[in-house]
Amino acid sequence: MLTLLDSRCRLGRRDFLKVGSLALGGLSLPGLLAARTRASQGGRPVHDKSVIFLFLHGGPSQTETFDPKMTAPTGICSVTGEVATSLSGVTFGSTFQKLAPLANRLAIVRSFQTGDGNHDIKPVVHSSTLGANMGSLYARVAGTNDPRTGMPTNVALFPRAVDPETMPPVESFGKFWSTGPLGSAYAPFIPGGSGELQRSMSLEIGRDRLEDRRSLLTQLDRLQRRIDSGGLLEGTDRFQQQAFSTILGGVADAFDLSKENAKTIERYDTAPLVRPEAISRAWNNYERYVDNAKTLGRLLLLARRLCEAGCGFVTVTTNFVWDMHADSNNAGVDEGMQYTGLPLDHALSAYIKDVESRGLDDKILLVVSGEMGRTPNVNNRGGRDHWGNITPLLLHGGGLNMGQVIGQSSRNAGEPASEPITIPNLLATIMNTLLDVGQVRIQRDLPTDVARAISSHEPIPGLF
Repeated sequence: MLTLLDSRCRLGRRDFLKVGSLALGGLSLPGLLAARTRASQGGRPVHDKSVIFLFLHGGPSQTETFDPKMTAPTGICSVTGEVATSLSGVTFGSTFQKLAPLANRLAIVRSFQTGDGNHDIKPVVHSSTLGANMGSLYARVAGTNDPRTGMPTNVALFPRAVDPETMPPVESFGKFWSTGPLGSAYAPFIPGGSGELQRSMSLEIGRDRLEDRRSLLTQLDRLQRRIDSGGLLEGTDRFQQQAFSTILGGVADAFDLSKENAKTIERYDTAPLVRPEAISRAWNNYERYVDNAKTLGRLLLLARRLCEAGCGFVTVTTNFVWDMHADSNNAGVDEGMQYTGLPLDHALSAYIKDVESRGLDDKILLVVSGEMGRTPNVNNRGGRDHWGNITPLLLHGGGLNMGQVIGQSSRNAGEPASEPITIPNLLATIMNTLLDVGQVRIQRDLPTDVARAISSHEPIPGLF
């Protein structure tokens, strides 16, 4: 927790040096920065790359996204039709009009399976990750903060990171901030939120917890002015100064979208695509559909900003919106893709064009998936139900081999027709992107179970 003293009290140099604790296992920020720098100087096996894992919570349909199967009978093939892509003979569901021309910059995996049809967060937190967020495994090797900027190396973004009025994350299906046996020091840094999440980023002034990032940034700005006028940093060592510049500068700025070019924000913005009044209030997930449309684009933009500032792993999710049973909670496939597919199409295409224009496409690997796919057959209400045998998986960038479809599904998109790609394969792909896995195997100060989790699986074939 970032804690500042009561503003009514005189802030002396000794007291001021207490600032900087970020609730990362009880270590102060100066201590973390020093440890991270020592790790870097010690030759930690860390590549200069980042991963954004966009988790489509609820279970996206494989046929309405990237495997339409239009030669299959009605009731199996994509309800929304198909659109030709820039890859010869490859089509996407017709919702993805903007993404389809960019398919030659993507890798689509059509034989990925997560193993069951349960609602959870298994591609991110899984037995193969020791029950920890993938980003926590990475942070255990790389350190919890970037040595140059102090940026946390592991961050999780929920809608409240960009809009405090949105709903809180769904916790009943798993906690994205799980660390398994690694300890709380390696939990994702989570801006925004409330309750347990709010402890990741809060500012205490006069015993009051500030509930949003705007208040945080306002108070930090005031504190910066006091520091500048009072010379409070004189005499502090390098890591203490780096801690203050992190809190008062780079980290705060990276999390503040108002620092981004207004035209870039507009290009990412998904809010105009799905007006709240156009969403049927018949569904109990109405508010979540609204939140998804309002925040998805800005969350991806924020994730890109964090990676630029030194974050190594960013988990992004817009809550539970991809569950398309056509029941009292959820829309059917056709209507649901308007609420979820349109924002995803826009956000992904905006992101790809943005990172490529910035020369970041080799530096950031984007992974897009969910906890499962949907049944090959549409149910009698126009929805698709839970299905764990095939799950959509899209990748972009990271210096990997793009412009291809990996694996094939059966004729009804219900099973892999080629060798299945599994969560351990995806974990290995991510870790091989972020780390020198050969060096991880022989790293002496790394617990054996962590080294084994990172290095014992094979990456998705054809990507490296």
